[in-house]
Amino acid sequence: MINRPLAIAAVLMLLLLPLVLQGPYIRHLFILAFLFAIVAASWDLTLGLTGLFNFGHIAFFGLGVYTAGILTTQVGVDPWLVIPIAGIVAALAALVVAAPTLRLRGIYVVLVTFAFSQLCLQVVMSQGDLTGGAGGIVRVPSLRIGDYNLARDQRLGYYYVSLVLSLACIAALIAIARSSLGKTARAVRDNPEYAAARGIDQTRIRLTMLVISAIPTGIAGALYCIYFRVAAPEVFSFSTSTLILTMLLVGGAGSIVGPAVAAVGIVMISEYLEQFPDLKATKHMLLAVGIILVLRFFPGGLAQISSNMFARPAKPADTTPERSEELGRR
Repeated sequence: MINRPLAIAAVLMLLLLPLVLQGPYIRHLFILAFLFAIVAASWDLTLGLTGLFNFGHIAFFGLGVYTAGILTTQVGVDPWLVIPIAGIVAALAALVVAAPTLRLRGIYVVLVTFAFSQLCLQVVMSQGDLTGGAGGIVRVPSLRIGDYNLARDQRLGYYYVSLVLSLACIAALIAIARSSLGKTARAVRDNPEYAAARGIDQTRIRLTMLVISAIPTGIAGALYCIYFRVAAPEVFSFSTSTLILTMLLVGGAGSIVGPAVAAVGIVMISEYLEQFPDLKATKHMLLAVGIILVLRFFPGGLAQISSNMFARPAKPADTTPERSEELGRR
């Protein structure tokens, strides 16, 4: 359950934050956090809400990155137009990976989806003329509004573009999770036998959720490429996938909002630890210990912690003598 006043206050704070924190570095951290929040929340739609062990989600992000890189540098497509196109390309890729996946279960889904991610990486590495190979694609055009270049305003423009995009994507994901489609997906996840007995087409539900989750991920990948002005094969790496999966688990699988909040927190903590040279070698260990502690004591992640904090206390039973006498007469 989302605490609406708290959510409105958080959105207002994020809208006003650049007026208080004017340094380009802190804006850069929030831009990164907003983009990862989209990827983590959209992955939650399949892994957490539908129970589909899709471990190739980062491939949709990478395809968005390279769609933007190739179309802007080699075809000359406007960067603004490339962003929605990347979402469409990621959705088409989801249809391709769905074909051998949707009738599988458990570890087989993990293997096939992870293999798809690695296949995308190998295609990128082998097609150097198109993708730049190991060196990637550089000098990707930045976003412009007329003569205004968003790359030359201390990252203010990219902050608001990424914020608006992340809020729109997360709001859409929440609406889907609360719709009849989302409730059906939960039924498929929690009790597939009962769902099948009720005539629910599980393959169709999983396919729909997989395609929907790929669209915002591809869009985030395109903006990531345009912001950094480079498309590098590291976006398909296991470390990137692990980072996003950590955000999802710490935030709380199946909650949508939890992974988005965790993305902001993990990006900030990770970058804060970079300020201490002695902790660089142990940064990942400290993050891993923190993740284990959160999952050990709160398996539902930040969503469970929030739910416990804002849960309404149960009304105490009426034990007045008058009430007891009334119950006794019954």
